[in-house]
Amino acid sequence: MLTTRRDDGDRAGKPLFKTVVFDVDSTLADIEGIDWLATLRDPEIARESEELTTRAMAGEMPIEAVYTRRLSRIRPTAEELVALADAYQQTLQAGAKCLIGALHGAGVQVHLLSGGLRASILPLAVELGVRAERVHAVSLVLDPADHTFSLLDGDQPLATQQGKPLTVQRLQLPRPIAMVGDGSTDAAVRGVVDHFFAYTGVARREKVVAVADAEANSFDALYDLLFASHPSRV
Repeated sequence: MLTTRRDDGDRAGKPLFKTVVFDVDSTLADIEGIDWLATLRDPEIARESEELTTRAMAGEMPIEAVYTRRLSRIRPTAEELVALADAYQQTLQAGAKCLIGALHGAGVQVHLLSGGLRASILPLAVELGVRAERVHAVSLVLDPADHTFSLLDGDQPLATQQGKPLTVQRLQLPRPIAMVGDGSTDAAVRGVVDHFFAYTGVARREKVVAVADAEANSFDALYDLLFASHPSRV
């Protein structure tokens, strides 16, 4: 797999897509947000959450089978959602901000599409220059019983296995569209986008790579997949 380094001033070349959609957890950031929250609880809850996430992302079980189960066990507070937002920014993948800046500079629409928690992802989107209306994630509401954010805010398609393809279809994004992600819910978008690229810089899931049009193990390597040409590497 090609691994290169690039200066912020490099020009990327001609974009191959009018829209690029990025997953967040284990793609833009090194962490799985729900699992990060689970580490704030006792070790048993943390282990259970990580196991459920791993199985869902590998395609061994649908995400809806684990989503509310994890939330009901973790029961995050408002302060913890703020802390998670900071963790996302602290674990941003190297080169992600530069690549998204290059896409924006080339006139490409960039969207974030995640089964993660929207309140915690929005500050990361601000850092990346992605507008709030282009952030698609799961919204929660306060549980009045204990004042935790452990309930879904009504119907939340992105908390389900088919939520990402359904959301992409509903958005009617400019084509051609590329999706970049690491998990089975990202791979599910393959039929409604023009290209699906498996991102393996954080986690490599064989079933996901098997159905991808290509694989990239870094954000720098994504330049070759998202742009037709660009200057020589440094």
